[in-house]
Formats: sequence, C-alpha cells, structure tokens
Amino acid sequence: MGRKRFLHVLLFLVTLATTTLAGAEWRYGRAFFYGPEGFTWIPDITWAEVLGGMAFSGAFLGFLTVHEFGHYLTARHYKVNVTLPYYIPVWLGVTFGIGTMGAFIRIKDRIFSRKEFFDIGIAGPLAGFAVALALLVYGFTHLPPADYLYQIHPEYRLLGSAYATYAYAGPEDLALGRNLLFWFFEEFIADPALVPNRYEMAHYPVLFAAFLSLFFTALNLLPIGQLDGGHILYGLLGYERFNRLSPLLFTAFIFYAGLGFLPLNVNWEDDWWKWAGYLLYLGIVFRPLFPDVKRSLYLTAGVVCAQLAVQVMWPQAQGYNGWLVFGLILSRALGIFHPPSPNEEPLSRGRKWLGWFSLVVFLLCFSPAPFIVD
Repeated sequence: MGRKRFLHVLLFLVTLATTTLAGAEWRYGRAFFYGPEGFTWIPDITWAEVLGGMAFSGAFLGFLTVHEFGHYLTARHYKVNVTLPYYIPVWLGVTFGIGTMGAFIRIKDRIFSRKEFFDIGIAGPLAGFAVALALLVYGFTHLPPADYLYQIHPEYRLLGSAYATYAYAGPEDLALGRNLLFWFFEEFIADPALVPNRYEMAHYPVLFAAFLSLFFTALNLLPIGQLDGGHILYGLLGYERFNRLSPLLFTAFIFYAGLGFLPLNVNWEDDWWKWAGYLLYLGIVFRPLFPDVKRSLYLTAGVVCAQLAVQVMWPQAQGYNGWLVFGLILSRALGIFHPPSPNEEPLSRGRKWLGWFSLVVFLLCFSPAPFIVD
C-alpha cells in the first residue's frame, strides 16, 4: 500500500473511531471526555456503547462514502485525475459533536466541458441521497418501543407519552429541525405512537444519521459557486448566466441567515458590538462579489436596511443565524463564481431533466433551521 493510500485508510479509520464515539454519546446521552460531573475517560466506555455508536457511524459514514465515490467514479470515467476521499475526523472532547466534518476528494485536472462538470457534480448528491432515503425508510419503519427512551431517561416513565410537555430531553437541549422528507415520514409512514420528540431524535442513531445525510445533501446542492449544486446549475445555465445568478442567490442566502440577528430595540451601550460585528461580517462576505469596495458596501447597507424593514413589518420573522458561518466559508473559501470550461456546449435534454430533479431533491432535504439549541 502506497503512502498516499495509507493516509486515506488512516483518516477513514480515525473518522470511524470518532464518529463511533460521537454516536455513542448521542445515543446514551453522556459525554465520554467531559460531562456535567467532570471527565469520563475512554476506558469507561462499555462494548454495548461502542456497538450502539457504530450503528450511527456505520450509517453516516456509509452515506459519506457513497457520496464521495459517486464523484470519484464519475471523474475516473472521464479520465480526470482525482484522489480517493479524504475523511475529516473531528473530536471536540468538551461537548457533543458528530465526529467528523465530512469528506472530500481533490480533482487535480482541469475539467473541459459543462457536461463533465455536471456529471461529476451531480453524481455524489444523487448517490448519497439514495443512501439517505434508505436510512430514512429503515429508521422510521423500525422505531423501538417506548421503553427504549425510558432506558436513557428513566425519569420519563412517570410522565409517559406526555414527557415532551414537561421536559427537554436531548444533550444540551438540541432539537433537529424538520424537512419535507422527515415531515412526510413522521406523518404518513411511521407509527405515531413511537415517533420521538424532536429533542430526542439524536438518541436514535439511524434516524440521526439519516437527518445528517439529508442535511449534507442539501448543503452540497445549494446552487451557489463551486458546491455540487453550483456545478449542476452551471451545467444547466452556462458560464455567463450562472455567474449572474449565483451572487443573487448568495445574497438571498445571507439575507435569510442574518434575518433577526440585529435587535430592533437598540441599547447602544450593550448592542454596539453586535452591530459592528455584523456590518464587518457582511462587508467581508460581500467583498468577493464586486471588483471594488464601494459596491460591496452599498450591498451591505441595502441588506441591513431590508432585514430591518422585514423585522418591522413582521416582528416574528426570523432567519437561521447558524447559516452565517457557512456563508463565510462559501464567500472566502469555496467561492461564489464558477470558472468557465473550454467546451460550453449545452447539456442534453436528459441531463437537463436530471438537473431539475436535483432541485427537487434539494427542496425535499433542506431544513430552514436544521439544528436548534434552546
């Protein structure tokens, strides 16, 4: 085994370990490095907890692997020089996490046509979506009885099915948002008596892995820049039309993400830092959209004024501020625009239909507020 291949295998094995630990933490509701009563070291983990964590890691890493190999095999089909997937293990230690930041492949050659960009871009999300859908079907048709949750939270036995009225349940009170697929399965497929409260979903490893798989699928399918969704939309529209539309979509994304971030009733003594930080943030993320600073400042002012106007007219309007972090990554690392390819020949009708189907997949998977911490 060559040194490069050894690195890929090593990263996968480390990620398998960190996601297994993370899965066990969520399933059993206790941190293995640091909990409310102090440190709990790795030797205290039981084999039952390891196996419980592997139900999550196997499901979620299965999704990540299929997604990345969708890209990899398609790139190899076009004889594009590409690496095997690099898995990114992450162990937070002091709080709950999912054990990874995902995986990626590196494309080392130039891609020469819209068709190749489209095929390589769409292969990963669609392959991963098939796995996510299978996890969703299995998770909602194999829900454990109520005693499963009572083993994790014995105090709920006294409350019975009404536990959600009186108690939050997940570690750090984390709730999973809903997307259209989760809503459909909860309403029409699963046994309603067994469907867990949104604060308890992380205790169900296959459902948790399914939700994260849908979340990462939607994230990759955002039709902006050089995300998978950006490659797909570029294939559909071509260089000029895509690069006119992508900044507009990015601006709308940031508008929604920051909605409600600034308080309407301003106490400047306490809130000046929030205003200053948010204006600086917008100036940073909008700067790559224009060749000069002045227009990015105009856009910053326009977005802030529009957000405040919406909040005045609809005081309950609230975006999801967690998207602001991803907006910064999009702007400064991944890019808002798409490079041209030598061959700008339009896609075939079949590929166009497949591209619009990927938009449907995005809408089914996307959660406006995916993770809620109360």
